[in-house]
Amino acid sequence: MSRDGADFNAMWNVLAASMREIHTKNASTLSFEELYRSAYKAVLGKQGLELYNRVIGFERALLLNDLRPGITDQITPLLLPSEESGNTADQANERRVVGERFLAKIRDVWEDYQLCMGMITDVLMYMMKDKTIVAEQRTPSIYVASMCAFREIILRLKLDMHPEASVGTALQDTILFLIDLERKGIIIDRPLIRHCIYVLEGLYETEEEEESSKLYLTSFEPAFLESSREFYLAEGQRLLSTIDAPSFCKKVATRIQEEQERCHHTLSAVTEPKIMSVIDQSLIQQNIAEVINMEGSGVKEMLDNDRFTDLTVVYELVSRIDPQKTVLTRAVQARIVELGSQVNTAAKEFLQAPQPAVNQDQTKPNGSKAPEESKSPANMQTAAAIKWVDDVLQLKKRFDHIWETAFMKDQGMQAPLTTSFSEFINLNFRSAEYLSLFLDENLKKGLKGKSEEEVDALLDNGITLLQYIRDKDLFETYYKKHLSRRLLMKRSASMDAERQMISKIKMEVGNTFTQRLESMFKDMTISEDLTAGYKEHIAQRGDSDPKRIDLEMSVLTSTMWPMEIMGKDSASQAQCKFPKSVDLLKQSFEAFYLGKHSGRKLTWHAGMGTADIRATWVRPNGKTERHDLNVSTYAMIVLLLYNDLPAGESLTFEEIQARTNIPPNDLIRNLQSLAVAPKTRVLKKDPMSKDVKPTDRFFFNEQFQSKFTKIKIGVVSGGGNKVENKDERSETQKKTNDERAGSIEAAIVRIMKQRKKLAHSQLMTEVISQLASRFVPDINMVKKRIESLIDREYLERLPDEEPPSYGYVA
Repeated sequence: MSRDGADFNAMWNVLAASMREIHTKNASTLSFEELYRSAYKAVLGKQGLELYNRVIGFERALLLNDLRPGITDQITPLLLPSEESGNTADQANERRVVGERFLAKIRDVWEDYQLCMGMITDVLMYMMKDKTIVAEQRTPSIYVASMCAFREIILRLKLDMHPEASVGTALQDTILFLIDLERKGIIIDRPLIRHCIYVLEGLYETEEEEESSKLYLTSFEPAFLESSREFYLAEGQRLLSTIDAPSFCKKVATRIQEEQERCHHTLSAVTEPKIMSVIDQSLIQQNIAEVINMEGSGVKEMLDNDRFTDLTVVYELVSRIDPQKTVLTRAVQARIVELGSQVNTAAKEFLQAPQPAVNQDQTKPNGSKAPEESKSPANMQTAAAIKWVDDVLQLKKRFDHIWETAFMKDQGMQAPLTTSFSEFINLNFRSAEYLSLFLDENLKKGLKGKSEEEVDALLDNGITLLQYIRDKDLFETYYKKHLSRRLLMKRSASMDAERQMISKIKMEVGNTFTQRLESMFKDMTISEDLTAGYKEHIAQRGDSDPKRIDLEMSVLTSTMWPMEIMGKDSASQAQCKFPKSVDLLKQSFEAFYLGKHSGRKLTWHAGMGTADIRATWVRPNGKTERHDLNVSTYAMIVLLLYNDLPAGESLTFEEIQARTNIPPNDLIRNLQSLAVAPKTRVLKKDPMSKDVKPTDRFFFNEQFQSKFTKIKIGVVSGGGNKVENKDERSETQKKTNDERAGSIEAAIVRIMKQRKKLAHSQLMTEVISQLASRFVPDINMVKKRIESLIDREYLERLPDEEPPSYGYVA
C-alpha cells in the first residue's frame, strides 16, 4: 500500500468515526474544522471520488444495520391491510396506539438522520468540488444520495408479514387510518402526522428531486384522495337516509372546513383544491339534487319558512359544483310558479264564485261613499283584482329579499327567477287588466298621506309587474280606459303622480306606447284653457244672468281616447236629447269653439259628465228645503224633465227614454240611483223594486228628506272602473286583436320594404322580434296577415324558392 493510500485510510477512519459520533449525537467533542481539512486534503490528493463512495457506503450500512431494525420492530400486523382490522372501537383504539408509536419512530429516525446528514454535508462540502465527481454529471450530492438511500432502504423495505406491504405503505396506511378516525370524531395526534408528512415531502422518486416527484405527491396524495372519495360517497348515502336537508348541508359545510384545516395544519396546502374537488364530486354533486328536493325539509320548505341561513348554505354548496346553480335555480323557480299559481287560482275562484246581490242600503249621501264604491259584486271583484296585484308584489318582494339575502344578489339567478314570475303572471289572462285596476285604485285614493318616496315606490311596483306582462298592448288598452275615467271624472289624487307614471311607462316600453296617454293629458290642459276662455267670453258679452249655468268642458281628440268614452260603440251612437236650457248653453259653446277652430266638428258625449243642480222641496208647513245634488249628466237630464211636469204626474221608463234618448243600460243605472237607493230617492218608483222595467213609472219624490245639504248621487254599477264581465272582456279582446292585426301588417311591410326578399321562417322570426315589446303575436295571426298582404299585392310569393320566400311589391 502506498503512503498516500495509508494516509487516506487513516483519514477515512477518523472521518468515519466522526460521522458515527454525529449520528449518535456525540458531535460536541469533534473539531469540524479538522474534519473539513481532511476532506480538503483528500480532494487535493485526487481521492475525492473514493471518499464520496465510502461516505455513501457508510450511510447505507448505517441505515441498514442501525436505523432500519428500530423501525421494523414497531410494525405489527395491526398496521397492515386486513379486513378485520379496526372493525370495533377497541380494535380501532389499539391500532391507533400502535400506529402512533410507529409514526413517532419514523419521525424520530427521519429528523435525526436529516439533521445529521446536514452536518455531514457541511463537513464534506469541498469534496463535491472534486473534478472527478463533477465529471460524473449525474452524481447526486452526499445529502441527496443519502436521502435516496433512506427511501430505498427504509421506506421501500418489503415486509414478510404481507406480500404487498412495505414500510412506506405501512406509513401511508397508518396516516390514512388516523385521518379516518379523526373524520369520525376521534382525537388524534395532528402534529405527529404533520411531521410524518414532512418525511414524504422531503423524499423524491428520483435523484433529480423535481417538485412533482415528491413521495407526498406521487404516493400519499393519490391514496389520500381515493380513500377520501370512498369515505364521502359512503357518508353521502348515510346522511341522506338519516338527517334532513338543512342538517345535510351544514354537515357538508363542516366537512369542507375540516378538510381545509387538515390541509393547512396536518397535510399540505397543495392538497386543498384536490380534496375540495373530491368533496364537491362525491358529497355534493352526487347528492345535492336529492337534498334540494327532499320532502319536508328541502329548498321548498326553506323558502316557505324564510330559512335564509339554510338557503345560503345550499347556495354556497351548489355554487361549488355549478356556476349556473341550475338545480337550485330550478327548485326556486318551481316554488315561485307554485305560489304564483295559488295566487292566480284564488283570484279565479273568486271571479267564478256566486256573488251576493247589490245592497243598495250602502249608498251614502254627501259624497262620502257613492253606490258604485260599495261592496257590490263588481267592486268586490275589483278588490280581488287589486288583491291579486298586491299578492304578486308581496311574493316578488319576498323572493327579492331571498335573492339579496340568501343568494348573494347572484346575477345569474336573477334572470331565471324573473322568468318564473313572468310565467305565472301571464298564465292569468286578466293580469294586464288587474295591474291597470291596481294603478287606478292607487292613483285615485292610495296616494293620500304618502311621501314622495312612497309614491315613487308604489309606481315602481306597477312598472315591475308591467315588465313581466307580455301583452303590454292589452295593458295599454285598460290603462287608457281607466286613465280616461280618472281624468274626466276628476278622480286623480295627484296629477304629478299621473304624469310621473306616464314617464315611467315611457321609459319601460317606449314613446309609441305613451303617445295616446300623453295626448289625453294635453286635451285636458287645453280643455281647462277653453273653459277659462269661454267664461271670459261670456263675461265680455255682459251676460250677468245669476241663473246662468256654469259650464266646464272637456274637448277630446277622438282618435286618442278609448272608443267607449268617445261613444263609438253601437250602444252610444245616438246623441241624447238635452233640456232646452242646457241645449242653448251647448250651442253657445259650439259657436265660441268653432269660431276659434274652423273645420272641426264637435260631438257631445254626456256619459262621462257630471252636474251640480239645486232641487227645492216645499214642505206641508210652507217652508222650503233645498239640496244641492251632484249627479251624472244623464241623471241631470232625467231630473230636469220633472220641472215641466205637473205635480203628481209621472213618466214611464219608456217615456223617459224617448224624451232623453239616453242609452237604455245607462238610463236603468241612473234611475236605480235616483229611485231605488234608499238615501237618495229623489224619485219614486212604481212598483217599487230594484229592477227597472219598461212600464215602471217614476214620480218626483215630494217626501224626500236628507240631513245633508249636499248630496252626491253616484251611478249604480256604472261610474267606476271595475273588472270586465265575460262580454266586456270578449269585446276588449276583439278590439285588441283588430289593433294587433294592424300592428302585425305594419311590421311585415316595414321589414319587407327594407329587406325586399325574405324566407318565410326569417320573416316570422323578425316580425315576432319586432313586436315582442308590445305583445307576443299569434303565429296563425301573422300567417293570416301575410296572406292578406299578398291578396292586396303588398307582398308576393317567389316561385321556385327554397325555402319558401316572399318578395316586396313596390
